[in-house]
Amino acid sequence: MESLGCAVEAVPAVCEGMEQDDSGEDRVMQPVSTDENGLDENYYKHGAEYWSTVPATVDGMLGGFGYISHTDIQGSESFLKSIFKLKHAPGRKRAVDCGAGIGRITKLLLQRYFDKVDLVEQNSAFLKEAQTYLGGSKHVDQMYCQGLQNFKPKEETYDVIWCQWVLGQLKDHDFVHFMKASIKGLKENGIIVVKENVTSSGEVEEDKQDASVTRSEEALLDLLTGPSGLRVVREMKQPRFPKGLFPVRMYALRPVNKPKTDASKDQID
Repeated sequence: MESLGCAVEAVPAVCEGMEQDDSGEDRVMQPVSTDENGLDENYYKHGAEYWSTVPATVDGMLGGFGYISHTDIQGSESFLKSIFKLKHAPGRKRAVDCGAGIGRITKLLLQRYFDKVDLVEQNSAFLKEAQTYLGGSKHVDQMYCQGLQNFKPKEETYDVIWCQWVLGQLKDHDFVHFMKASIKGLKENGIIVVKENVTSSGEVEEDKQDASVTRSEEALLDLLTGPSGLRVVREMKQPRFPKGLFPVRMYALRPVNKPKTDASKDQID
């Protein structure tokens, strides 16, 4: 799930998702196997319980701020276009929408730029609504009913892994685990996009209601460029959001062990 208020992604122990076959008919996906070792089950269960009460609408996905959706997508599209201008740009075959909710980002952005888009979302009700909301789009492929703390992309599968308003749901060690798994899921020239709220105070702020945190920009970058093994090749601040909301930063990242072909002058402030 995505949420402007903080971020959303949690998982019950077993969850069934849905997807559509070529005829447009619903078919039930098999539950995704999970490895709970080392995970704080109560923490993620609390988040899942909160999001089970949220309506499966754009306004619900954005924590009551549905009116900023257009501005958000405009900022994301500008950032995505800048990524495609990299010297070694990612391909446009397949992307994955992490914490997809009902598929707002897939519908309004990703399906317009990629041949196929997969969705990862822990809430089966949101995925079911996504089938209606996405209107049987030919660009939508797999729907994984799973939390990011358990999601492991297939190796060398994705040109872009899009993570928006979801990473605050992950504890730091699960955040790092997910990023390392995502690196393995990237194709050649692949990019991980992170779009998240950051605090103005410089502190990490906890939201006990939905079991999430909003990290400072420093804390977020420390996780991304430290133990996660990534480097920033593009950066942008979301423009034109209403006053009173958290600042939102966008980062395009690649593994540090890849050739540094994208110079620092490519950064966007």
